[in-house]
Amino acid sequence: MKTLFLFLDGIGLGDNDPEKNPFARANMPYLQSLLGGQSLIRETAPFEGDLATLLSVDPNLGVDGLPQSATGQAVLLTGINIPAELGYHYGPKPNPEVAQYLDGKTIFSKTVKAGKKTALLSAYPPRYFAGINSGKHLYSAIPLALTNAGIPLFTIDDYFAGNALSADFTGKGWHEFLNLPDAPIYEPEAAGKKLAELASQYDFSFFEYWSTDYAGHKQDMDSAVRQLERFDDVLKSLLANWQTEDGMILLTSDHGNMEDLSTRRHTAANVPLLLFGDKSHRREFQKDLHDLTGIAPAIMKILDL
Repeated sequence: MKTLFLFLDGIGLGDNDPEKNPFARANMPYLQSLLGGQSLIRETAPFEGDLATLLSVDPNLGVDGLPQSATGQAVLLTGINIPAELGYHYGPKPNPEVAQYLDGKTIFSKTVKAGKKTALLSAYPPRYFAGINSGKHLYSAIPLALTNAGIPLFTIDDYFAGNALSADFTGKGWHEFLNLPDAPIYEPEAAGKKLAELASQYDFSFFEYWSTDYAGHKQDMDSAVRQLERFDDVLKSLLANWQTEDGMILLTSDHGNMEDLSTRRHTAANVPLLLFGDKSHRREFQKDLHDLTGIAPAIMKILDL
């Protein structure tokens, strides 16, 4: 059964307070319709509807301190309680202790070993690879796990060829921030359709969206609301073009942040786990799932790894 993992960096389940929580302020009619008219906030979870399930998942994992990106993402990809084994949360980029878990132990590695197809559907621009190759920048946990599995990251050529999407779904950021005026631009509906098309080509596909975490650190309510409203349109089109009987889509995060713009820091809030697909598959997926460590094993079970 095909699985698409939508990773939204730094989103937790927060209070129903539009003054500090963009999820309580943004107009997201499609997602709200899936959640019985409710917003993606703490009091909505748990929820099971005809097309979607929402769970509240613990990213703290019994370790003191606020959850961080490197360890949180590594847990999502391995199912191992890495903060507990190391004794600390760590981020944003993996240190050597975290990086060792991302070589051979991830969903990407196990998918490749099983002879199945996998990909990270986010394309990276030339300046990203320039930073990595020069040593000025380090891989974050997700691209590190992918490259360790022997899967190349998608490039600008892949984006132009229609083999991947940009990190903001639409490609507008490649124009506005990267000065790439010829880069294709997708309206949100077209981006959702494209994402469904790309994911259908793989047994396990992953899309990384990091701008949510950036807006949280910047305490930028306007940006956060715009992102969520755009994502609502992407999600509507994605699900309209996804064959429910063939697979599952899941959406989750590594730690809280953007749900509380009263602080620049990460939060200890539980993160959402949204499941889209056949109800029986959703129920099977969530059995005995309480924290971030349960997600990777559930995916591996779906993929028969």
